[in-house]
Order: sequence, then C-alpha cells, then structure tokens
Amino acid sequence: MAYLTRIPVGRIFGFWSRSFSSPIKNPFFSSTLSHVPSYKISTTAHYSSPSPSPPPPLSAAMNTQVFSSSSRWRPMCLYFTQGKCTQMDDPSHLEKFNHDCSKDLQVNGTDIEKKCSQNVDFLLVIDLEGKVEILEFPVLLIDAKSLSLVDFFHRFVRPTKMSEQAVNKYIEGKYGEIGVDRVWHDTAQPFKEVMQQFEAWLSQHNLWEKEKGSRLTRAAFSVRLFDISGNWDLKTKIPQQCEVSGIKLPPYFMEWINLKDVYLNFYGREARGMMSMMKQLEIPLLGCHHLGIDDSKNIARVLQRMLVDGALMQVTAKRNPGSQKVEFLFENRIQHPSRQRR
Repeated sequence: MAYLTRIPVGRIFGFWSRSFSSPIKNPFFSSTLSHVPSYKISTTAHYSSPSPSPPPPLSAAMNTQVFSSSSRWRPMCLYFTQGKCTQMDDPSHLEKFNHDCSKDLQVNGTDIEKKCSQNVDFLLVIDLEGKVEILEFPVLLIDAKSLSLVDFFHRFVRPTKMSEQAVNKYIEGKYGEIGVDRVWHDTAQPFKEVMQQFEAWLSQHNLWEKEKGSRLTRAAFSVRLFDISGNWDLKTKIPQQCEVSGIKLPPYFMEWINLKDVYLNFYGREARGMMSMMKQLEIPLLGCHHLGIDDSKNIARVLQRMLVDGALMQVTAKRNPGSQKVEFLFENRIQHPSRQRR
C-alpha cells in the first residue's frame, strides 16, 4: 500500500476559494447511476445472530462478492457490515444485498491524477446517528492518495440510560420506516463495547496506539456534521455519549475536519449539509438518507469529488485536552444563523 509523506496537521494553512457561476457537471464517477430512492430492507427470520465477530477484511469481502449480471444498485447487508451475516453461501441473498462497500465508491483513474497531495495518508469519514444517545457508528477509511476505500467499521449502538420501552419507541421512529429496526435489535451493542472494537480496528490499520494514548497517526477525521452549527458529531455528541457511558473521551477525538467548512473555503459557496453539497456537485444520492452507513458513503463520494477537484483537507477544529474548549481554525466557516455576521 502506498502512503503519502506525513506532514504535521497542526501547521497554519492559507485559505483560498473558487467560485462557479453554474452547476458543476459530474464526470467524476465511473458509474452513471441516476437517483436511487429510499428503500425498505427486509430483515426476516432467515438471518441468525451469531456471537460478535469483526467484519472480514475488505479484500476478502470483495473476493466473496457474487455480482449481479445487472448494474442495478442494491442495499448493503447490514448484518455483513457488522460481521454477522450467515447467508454468504446463499445466492439469492447475495443477489438481493450488496456485500462490497467499495462498489459505490469507484473513481476514474484519470481523475485521480488531478488531485493535490494531502497532509495525511488516510481520511476517516464518520456520520453518527441518534439524538438522545448514539444509535449508529459508521466509519469509512479512505486512502488519501488513491481515493479508494481501504476498509470500514460499522456498528449499531444500544442506549444504556433509556428504558426498554423508550428504546423500542426510539428505534421504531428512527429506523422502523426504512425497515432496519429488526437488524438494529439483532446487532446493537453498548457504546463502550463499540469503542473497544473501534480502537482494535484503528490499531489493526496502524492508525492509533492505545499504549501511547496518542492522537491518530497518518489519518484525520473528515466529518459531515449533523446540525447547522457544523460540529455535532465530534464536538458535541461523542463527549456527551462518553459521559453517559462512563468512559473517558478518547484522545483521537481531539481534532477533526468539518467538510462543510473546507467546502465553503474551496468552492467559495455555502452548503449546510450533505444533501446541499451533493445537489451543488450534481452527485446522485445512493441509499437511504439518515441511515448512517449510507450517509457515510455519500459523504465519502463528496469527499472524493472535492479531492479530485483539488481541495486540500485541513483540520478545522481542535479540542484542548485540559479545558475541553474547542478552537475553530478557519476564519471563514459555516456558523449557526444567530451567529452569522451581518
């Protein structure tokens, strides 16, 4: 695997912008899929729930994937993404569900040559789901040089401070309408266990050493943030969930990239969320909006497009380990409407 030369991300960067007077055409992706509507996933009893195990390496998943003769889009198997699919030898299941997370993240080789060098080797795309407590924790590992998907981590998260009745109502409202409430109940784990598995996954890819208790090495979080203030996932929700779960805030959540701020400074125009960025860049939505793993893939597609266009991914916010105060590094950034300059 080829790596970029590591340059400290704490340096001070200059800012620049590009403006466009008309919508941007999208010759970027190798596939020309049209808009795919939201889908309902059937999670009937032919699934079982074996003991938790880590998902197979992405290369292994690609080797076992049985591709349909058609190029139609298929939803991800949400048991597979968590290492719990027991139907990998069932052709009808493989025909119905996608087991290759990289399939929606293909980039034309000629476009890769247009990108500029990045200051990290990898970018981690994260999109949390859940307002009261975190319900879904998906992370995609993108190679900053090849723009390809290296691996992914995906877990549904079970709240620990809510009654069973409240959880059931919460999940029905969040996932019931898109048909994934059953798989959530089958696979969700407490946040503390999810974080232990996530740290093992980071270590597996040599991105973090628990013994040193340090920040990420060779990688940075690139996030699409939930609310319009732009820092919900890592500034607000992760610390809240750590407190609820009785664990210390991990050191690798001390700095991150707000993709919306980089977008604003690079293109010279504002986009307040994933859907706005995709619309402006004419990137069709794939999967179901507000299903974390699908949103993460769509955010990764925006990220890939920005990198191909020449954007430099820079850390936009840092948290002081002592005071926990967050410093925003971009002067020109997406702000809450009440805080915008007049």
